[in-house]
Amino acid sequence: MAAAQKRRGTAARKRREQRLRGGVIAGGVSVVVLVVFWGAIWPYLVGALVLGGVAGGGWWLWRTDRSIRGGDRQWRYDEAVKTGHRTLAEVDAMTGTEFEDFVVELCRRDGCTDVRRVGGSHDNGADVLGVLPDGRSMVIQCKRYTPKSRIPSREVRDLLGARVHFKVDVAIFVTTTYFSGPAEKFATVNDILAVHRDHLGLWNNGASLLSLATVNGLGQGDRQHRARWKATYE
Repeated sequence: MAAAQKRRGTAARKRREQRLRGGVIAGGVSVVVLVVFWGAIWPYLVGALVLGGVAGGGWWLWRTDRSIRGGDRQWRYDEAVKTGHRTLAEVDAMTGTEFEDFVVELCRRDGCTDVRRVGGSHDNGADVLGVLPDGRSMVIQCKRYTPKSRIPSREVRDLLGARVHFKVDVAIFVTTTYFSGPAEKFATVNDILAVHRDHLGLWNNGASLLSLATVNGLGQGDRQHRARWKATYE
């Protein structure tokens, strides 16, 4: 039994020695070939290294771009969810500037581009400028008033002037309250999108800005809604 194990061990040792000698010989031959034919081989080796580097760099850039885009999509999604979770009561508690920023967030959520807040003491009747998803330029006037207030016609007329001043395609008036009858009529006659409190609630809950144009000027709440509104705010 011991003799048989010894023979097997000897045979295994010989096989390892043979593989080692074969590897040494192959390595030596490779070195000799590399030295002898270096002048012909080196351009291909350099080319292979360059191609490998370019491929590796391209792969890294692709992965980095995917990571950045994925992070940006996640950020936009999180912001959209956060924006959609705001209640109108929370919007009522905002300052005027915060309300303008809130409108900017909703515009960006809906795919508007180049959206920026421009409101201030000399805003020429504009609070937000940007470009709608369909490519039309827009100007937005934002009014965060108490729900008991009414938007008068003169403020809507100021927005009409802002549309001319900024040479844009679409004028939008966004408010936390409602328009007076004459103001709403003036808006619809002059192709101004009047986003009153009801529409703002729809927009905040996920309706797109462009979809609000289909209900522009169609009234501001049904009879039951107005009764609840009066019981709450009057």
